Amino acid sequence: MNKNLSVKTITEPARETKVCYEADVVVVGGGPGGIGAAVCAARAGADTVLIERYGHLGGMATGGLVNIIPNLSDIYGEQHIAGIVQEIIDRLDVRGAVSYPKKSDWGTSERKVVDYYLKANLRHFYVRDNKRLGKEIVLYSALVDPEVLKDELNDMVQEAGVKLYLHSWGTQPIMEGNRVRGVIFESKSGRQAVLAKVVIDSTGDGDLLIPSGADVITEIKRPSRIANLAFCFWITNVDNAKEDEFKAAQPEKYNELMKELTEKRGFASHFRSLLKDQESVIWFHPHIPAEDQTDVEEMTRIDIDTRKRALITWEFLKKYVPGYEKSYIMQTAPQLGTTGGRRVVGEYVLTEDDMNTDKPFEDTIAVFASNDRGELSHRYPKMYIPYRSLVPKNVEGLLVACRAFSSEDSVNTHFNLIPHCLCFGQAAGTAAAIALDSGVSVRDVNIKALQKSLLNQGVILPSF
Repeated sequence: MNKNLSVKTITEPARETKVCYEADVVVVGGGPGGIGAAVCAARAGADTVLIERYGHLGGMATGGLVNIIPNLSDIYGEQHIAGIVQEIIDRLDVRGAVSYPKKSDWGTSERKVVDYYLKANLRHFYVRDNKRLGKEIVLYSALVDPEVLKDELNDMVQEAGVKLYLHSWGTQPIMEGNRVRGVIFESKSGRQAVLAKVVIDSTGDGDLLIPSGADVITEIKRPSRIANLAFCFWITNVDNAKEDEFKAAQPEKYNELMKELTEKRGFASHFRSLLKDQESVIWFHPHIPAEDQTDVEEMTRIDIDTRKRALITWEFLKKYVPGYEKSYIMQTAPQLGTTGGRRVVGEYVLTEDDMNTDKPFEDTIAVFASNDRGELSHRYPKMYIPYRSLVPKNVEGLLVACRAFSSEDSVNTHFNLIPHCLCFGQAAGTAAAIALDSGVSVRDVNIKALQKSLLNQGVILPSF
């Protein structure tokens, strides 16, 4: 962080900015939330623009190499997340670019199936204890090929008729009082503006919130999953069978090596790819504690340091662990994985109490499986998300569709993953189109109409 306490400022001269497009809806951020928002708004008839700072779509699911879409079912095997998430999985399935347990195995305790995921070190994403059975069971989660996903998301956006600006960083909301009227973005083409009737912040970090005047929540209690940055990387050409033989024959030696690797600041924990023809690839998702995940100096420091640690990891494994002799680093994530950050103060702020109830909100727009809270997950396997948590309390014309949804950190840490953000986007984009068609503010959208539309899109909602 900047230690200079006597910060100087400059006054920028007034200037005219070219308006390059006028739309119904502009979505800033082409990650999971932005994809859901832009595609669903456009499919519902809204003239939609999507602004993305990288040269690809998908955010953490592609550029962040966090290619795991978890918790689609609960600890009893019941699916809760479908809609556009299921559509993406189905589209990737046609291309052989996704791996998931077959439907008959959702909730199974069959040892062969459970061990398949345990052997890949994917327990956290695929295996849970089922209290009713007294056994470990398999969840419905999916692994995706990020390169194929990038292409598939391009197809979905273009098919929907979305106007796309890649390599473009949405930097500033255009304000008229407390109402958002569009977005300014920067690119190699210079500074330009898109005017819109509704703006959807899908930046992940809520980049538009503070300049729009929205109130935000920044508290993150530590230790917590969302208090970390992640630097993901893949090593390939690994002979897994050879490593397994060594580990089985000399378990103490293997454990000593992993301990030594950790002491040398390398990363011992990794996952094995289950994607077709990628059996020799292993994935590393190290989490690095961060004080402020939006501080550019801290992000720079972590990026440089963790890249070096990735090389330490590979060089050590290649030298000392059988199976890695011909391995090499296949790729490192072009963007740091941000796990949490600022959240909007919405019309409703989700709290820990909301995770401990069986009663849905009247404005529920998504139902999530609550799989990661131990005993409480057995008692309350579902989490209900109200539309109001996407609506800023004091700014008009703005919706939030990303991990910056209105929530305390205890809620955010469990429900800000890739499938959750896709659901937020699907609801926000659909709501924006309905509001525009009805001539009302997004704050006043007809909830029953929104829920009906989501159900027609395959979203799983409670019966009211």
